[in-house]
Amino acid sequence: MPEPPGAQDGQDGTEQRPAPLGVVRTPTGDGGVDRVLDRLADADHLAADGHVEVYEDVHRGLREALDALDAPPGPPVPARGPAPHNVPHNSRS
Repeated sequence: MPEPPGAQDGQDGTEQRPAPLGVVRTPTGDGGVDRVLDRLADADHLAADGHVEVYEDVHRGLREALDALDAPPGPPVPARGPAPHNVPHNSRS
């Protein structure tokens, strides 16, 4: 089976971790999105079984950034409850 890119066997016969890929991430111009994407660099220092947590965290952050685009601008609008019962109604008698 071929070795992953950057993987090397040590001189003592032990397998070393794959070398970081060094993938360059171009800034998006959105500070929040760039911070989320910078988290991908954490996967370079983890064994493959640790990558899933990083990828899920990045995916969650990107979903939150996309969801924020759908939110109306300004402060949140309070939820409207049922009409108060003590308000007089205009009824014709």
